[in-house]
Amino acid sequence: MTQNQVIDLALHTMLLAGELAAPLLVTALVVGFAISVFQSITQIQEATLSFVPKAIAVAIALLVCGHWMISESVTFTQQLFHSIPTYLGTK
Repeated sequence: MTQNQVIDLALHTMLLAGELAAPLLVTALVVGFAISVFQSITQIQEATLSFVPKAIAVAIALLVCGHWMISESVTFTQQLFHSIPTYLGTK
């Protein structure tokens, strides 16, 4: 396995991790910001008010994007298994 192959594999892995995390993180960010604005306007400082809606929103985002996330992971894993001979230098 050459140094360029290692860097390429690491780059693809990091990009996939970012793509898979983005829907959940963006959802939590948007909902958290909206609740923070609501808490600032109403001056209600309750910890559960920010946690529960974020947890529900992230669960919904996971239900919506879950199939896509699993298919991307499976595709990446299949491509990785198919490229093992190339990484070992036998092909």
